[in-house]
Amino acid sequence: MTTSLPISLAAEPVFYLGAFPVTNAFLTSVILSLIVAILLLFFPRKLSYIPTNVQNGLEWVYEQMMGLVNSVVGDQKLSREVLPLISTFFLFIILHNWLGLLPGFGAIGFREIHDGHEVFVPLLRGSNSDINQTLALSLVTVTALQYYGFKYNGKSYLKKFFNFKNPITVFVGFLELISDLVKILSFTFRLYGNIFAGEVLLIVISAFVPYIAPIPFLALEIFAG
Repeated sequence: MTTSLPISLAAEPVFYLGAFPVTNAFLTSVILSLIVAILLLFFPRKLSYIPTNVQNGLEWVYEQMMGLVNSVVGDQKLSREVLPLISTFFLFIILHNWLGLLPGFGAIGFREIHDGHEVFVPLLRGSNSDINQTLALSLVTVTALQYYGFKYNGKSYLKKFFNFKNPITVFVGFLELISDLVKILSFTFRLYGNIFAGEVLLIVISAFVPYIAPIPFLALEIFAG
């Protein structure tokens, strides 16, 4: 019987609720979401004419996010409408990415025997290293894209995909349709690949040269996150 490094493509179940497997990635997502929800209860809900330091910080973040969204969208009304979704995605993704880099994260767990090998199963795992979560985020993103496309362009939005004026427009519409479907896979595997590859790199480096060698790679992963 041998012990293998804690590298698994799929999130590992840590316990079951009936027939539903609660994986370490799902558990991490639930815990972090609860922490953020509790912290938000202490944030000021009413703006003050003389802003506090917390309000100043929140207003600065809002202005930066609004400026970024508006520079891409180019429409102030649409920017205000999509800002809550985009800022939620930003906060959700970056906190999950950085949480997995905290010292000791993933070090607590238990050992199981799989195919004659003793493997370590961490109690917590970076949620974005689970393809189920990145797929869910991708589906929400592409669905929102179609929703706002129809909302602001009406039925004419369909011409982006179905335009039968001539063979060229038919072919271009087909490419646009395929492009939007491929975005689901692109968004899913890009986020999953970046985070999973970073975790594998840190595990391997830490296993061979612990303590000092992983520090530059940890800094790189903070930037990538």
